[in-house]
This record gives sequence, C-alpha cells and structure tokens, in this order.
Amino acid sequence: MIGRYTTRAFLGVRCQVLVRTMINTIYGVYKYVKKNTKMRTRIWKFGHNVDTDQIIPAEYLTTGDAKKLAAHAFAKVRPEFAKEAKEGDIIVAGANFGCGSSREHAPRALLGAGIRCVIARSFARIFFRNSINLGLRLIEADVFDKIEEGDEIEIRFDAGVIKNLTNTKKEEYKFKPLPEFMQKLLNSGGLINYIKMQK
Repeated sequence: MIGRYTTRAFLGVRCQVLVRTMINTIYGVYKYVKKNTKMRTRIWKFGHNVDTDQIIPAEYLTTGDAKKLAAHAFAKVRPEFAKEAKEGDIIVAGANFGCGSSREHAPRALLGAGIRCVIARSFARIFFRNSINLGLRLIEADVFDKIEEGDEIEIRFDAGVIKNLTNTKKEEYKFKPLPEFMQKLLNSGGLINYIKMQK
C-alpha cells in the first residue's frame, strides 16, 4: 500500500515538472516569436546604390567574425556608425542597396553591429539572398522620402506594416511580407539554424 502511494506521489510530481517545463517552453517560444514579428527601434539612413564596399571596405575582409567586421562597418562613409549603432537598430535606404560584390561579409557586418532589419526601395539580388540566409531581415518598401533619422518606427513583419510613431507624422506604410518559409527561416536566425532545428 505504501509503495502504491509512493509511486502515485512520484508520478504526480513528475507530471507537475513536465507541465511546468512545457509551459516554460511554450512561453519562451511565444516571447521569441513576438520579438521577431514586431520591432520598435531607431533609424540609420543611407542613400541609393549603397554597395558592399561601402558597408564593409575590402581591406577589412580578413575575417568572417561578425563583431570584428562590425567594428569597420561604413568606416569610409559613416565613421561614427560602428561606435554608435545599437542592437535592434534599422537602416533605411534608397534603391539597389547591397550592390557590388557577392561577399557575405556585408550582411554579416550589419548583424554584428546590431542591425536587425534593412528597409530599402530595392536590394541587389545576391545581397538579398545572403542576408536572408544569415538571418538579416529585409523589407522592400518605398519609404525613403517618408522616414528620417530620428524617427521612431514600429514594424509588424507578419502583417506587413511600418508605423511611424514620430509625433509630427503618425503615419503607417504597407509592405509585402516575405513568404512564410522565409519568415520561418528568419525567425530561426538564418538558414543554418533553421536546418539544425529540422533535425
């Protein structure tokens, strides 16, 4: 009889532990998804035809380490960028962002600097592919003349909405969300992490 009650008590405690673990896991996933589907942040603004040599000059391509690359990001066009960029900042640019070479160092440098999204009128094709594979979010939207440095914006990646929260504007801009597969890949932190999660 004692053994039966002991077994029941043990199973009861074990079930409680499993339930708590499941709840904590679900809550962790919820926080991660919420963080990656909605973003509120500061703006860095660049012009048209920003090429990969401007993002990370060729002489600094001696490493693939994101943080080391970030220390020289935009060194020749915005020397203050590397020191002042913070985690979660966003770049707004004109047309053909990321043109030039096919190197992955450019999006890797941006990620190392804390940039989590680039909004541009258009992107160079190879830069677009490399960025998605590495986990850097890109949005194609014609907002170059609507968003300025100093503006505060909020992005809903799933809904395809950019809200300009600046007091003098209070505007909302629409964009076409990326396909569901690409969003899953980005939510995983890039292609390599996505593949690991499928195993």
